[in-house]
Amino acid sequence: MMTRLLRDESGQTMVEYGLLIALISIAVIAVLVVLGPRIAGFFQAVDDQLAASTPPASP
Repeated sequence: MMTRLLRDESGQTMVEYGLLIALISIAVIAVLVVLGPRIAGFFQAVDDQLAASTPPASP
């Protein structure tokens, strides 16, 4: 009975997938933390350019 339990690998694949998903999630979070301010700055620059080029509304 014990040897059969030691040879059973049915849950091993799910554990590997779980670890892989966790590693990918950590990598994505790290990239977002590092690049987040740069991306926000880019969108802010685009917003500033759009606001500067839009004529004021007439009443």
